[in-house]
Amino acid sequence: MATLPIINHEDYFAKIGDDHKFPINKFGELANYLKKIKIAKKFYIPYPCSDETLMRAHSKKYIDQIKNKTLDNNGIKKIGFPLVDSVVQRSLVATGGTVLASKLAINFGLACNTAGGSHHANFEGGAGYCVFNDVAVAAQYLLDRGLAGRILIVDLDVHQGNGSADIFKDNKNVFTFSMHSKSNYPAKKSVSDLDVELEDNMEDTQYIKLLKFYLHQLNDENFDYVFYVAGVDIHFNDRLGKLKISDEGIKKRDEIVTENFFSKGIPLCGVLGGGYNKDFNKLVELHSYLHQSSAKLL
Repeated sequence: MATLPIINHEDYFAKIGDDHKFPINKFGELANYLKKIKIAKKFYIPYPCSDETLMRAHSKKYIDQIKNKTLDNNGIKKIGFPLVDSVVQRSLVATGGTVLASKLAINFGLACNTAGGSHHANFEGGAGYCVFNDVAVAAQYLLDRGLAGRILIVDLDVHQGNGSADIFKDNKNVFTFSMHSKSNYPAKKSVSDLDVELEDNMEDTQYIKLLKFYLHQLNDENFDYVFYVAGVDIHFNDRLGKLKISDEGIKKRDEIVTENFFSKGIPLCGVLGGGYNKDFNKLVELHSYLHQSSAKLL
């Protein structure tokens, strides 16, 4: 029985201020929790992502603006984090973490980051707490290296994966599927290859039914690799989400997605996505369902 490869780095934490509404402590606490429940004994530690790899999904100009901390105030405001050294470092190692997980998934069938899913960042800039689009960077890396031929991005965060949709809109080798709240951020949606917009206050039964329906459709396509953005901001107690999904609903969702692709021999790289639960300990538990459902399969 193999052990699920899980990626973590102490620099996933950044100094954004104690009163910031983004729960930056969750990455370290998730690592502790995964050890406590014996899903992880040790973690794979990523290197910061190189410029060469970042440039697969972002302009050199934007990368330099982040690394040199020269991005203008409007650009910083769109991202929502202060542009300080620890935020730059966090963005680089979190992206490096998803690239590392994406490679490990090829060997193990499944691998998960304990960060990632920064799906609002596009080629020219960041937005919505997303600096670099780690999944887009990793997807293009795999394509360029000949490690994948046709990639599916399953994005089940409560917010649309608009940055990923923009980056891959003309790329026939990446299919973007986003199932998200219709009325949530971003106000102006992009066009994914498949967008499923959900009405406010949707509950488990309807959500799971829709998910199964669209996964069944996507199973007819010849994808050879999957990225899964497992945002838990669909939870009923999330501060930024508008859906009403229960703990059990999220657990079931993660089990359905991971099992669907693993059973077909399609490598899956799981990343965290969003989560802003009013109960911090519950947030950490909800994020762990991705790793728990993946570990069960190996």
